[in-house]
Amino acid sequence: MTESTLILDVNAERLQALLQSVGYRVTLSEQNGMVQLLSASQGVGFAARMGNPAQQDGHYLDYTLSCALRVQGELPAGLAERWNVEKRFARLSVQGVFLVLELDVIVAGGVSESYLRATTELWDRLLQEFLLFLRANASAEHGEAGQAVQAEQQTEQQTEQQTEQQADAAETAAVA
Repeated sequence: MTESTLILDVNAERLQALLQSVGYRVTLSEQNGMVQLLSASQGVGFAARMGNPAQQDGHYLDYTLSCALRVQGELPAGLAERWNVEKRFARLSVQGVFLVLELDVIVAGGVSESYLRATTELWDRLLQEFLLFLRANASAEHGEAGQAVQAEQQTEQQTEQQTEQQADAAETAAVA
């Protein structure tokens, strides 16, 4: 592999094209002046947020895939820590009223297109495992954990509907 075939940085458009090429519906959005991509997998919404800037404006050396679920009620003690001990690649944290799963993707130094595709497939698999993990812990803990999973399922449905509406609007705008 030569340096000319390596991907040394990414921009929102390239990442959007990559996600679409593997079957995701993607909407470009801006939050607090930062560009992000919104999508969903397994009925769960997620965002791709750009990280450290590269030399060229609008290009980045890394990005983070992030899924934030609002929690209603109390989470079982040590839930995030248990995920982080049992699973690799993505970290889980509690941020206020959100349970956040994140995976950093680093392109600095150069990566291949197949690496970016594999990372996207890994993210999809981690989201599946995340949902199974939450359901298993809800079954084990009952009560308050069940409320957390209920909230997660409601968030899944709302996020999926919002993502589909945004993607439909973007497609309609692109056609017009």
